[in-house]
Order: sequence, then structure tokens, then C-alpha cells
Amino acid sequence: MANQQSSSGNPSVDTEYRRKKNAEEMRYQIVSFTLMIFLTIVSFVAVGYEGFSGWFTVPFIILLAVIQVIFQLYYFMHMSHKGHEAPSLFLYSGVLVGAVTILAFSTIIWW
Repeated sequence: MANQQSSSGNPSVDTEYRRKKNAEEMRYQIVSFTLMIFLTIVSFVAVGYEGFSGWFTVPFIILLAVIQVIFQLYYFMHMSHKGHEAPSLFLYSGVLVGAVTILAFSTIIWW
């Protein structure tokens, strides 16, 4: 294996910094995972509750799904880190093209 150089010249400082960053990243992932489980439970409750109509339930579940996708992109797929600008550009471009396509087909069908 290659000998890895530390950035500060002091291996104990670099190890402590990495340990702190890893603990912080793990905390973010646990909080995000807990929020996603909570949103999933809320969506099941919204479907199971008889008082909500379909006109409320469907957009509400889609909103919860979009929030969960954002959590997964930014915390589990590490899109919030530096160096992910190009994948972010392609991802957001794809979302834009998909949204425009859905909007175009919706207007063709409904009007």
C-alpha cells in the first residue's frame, strides 16, 4: 500500500479531525433516516385515515416523497459535499426535463 500523507503533518490531529467529521456525518444520517421513517409513517396514516379525501391524500404523499428524495440525495448520497457539482448539474437538469415533460403531456391531455 502507498504511504498516505497527512494534510497537517501531524497524524494525531488528522485522525481526530476525521473522527469528528465522521461522527458528525453519522449523526446527520441518523437524523435523516429517522425523519424519513417518520414521513413514511405519516403517509401511511394519511392513507389509512378515512377523513381525508383522495384530493388531499395524493398530493400530500407526493410532497412527502419529494422531501424524502431530497433527504436521500443530500445525506445518503452525499450530494451536500464539495466536489459533487457536476453530478448535481446533471441530476437537476434531468429533474427539469422530467418536470417539463410531465407538464407538457398533462397540458396536452387535459386541455
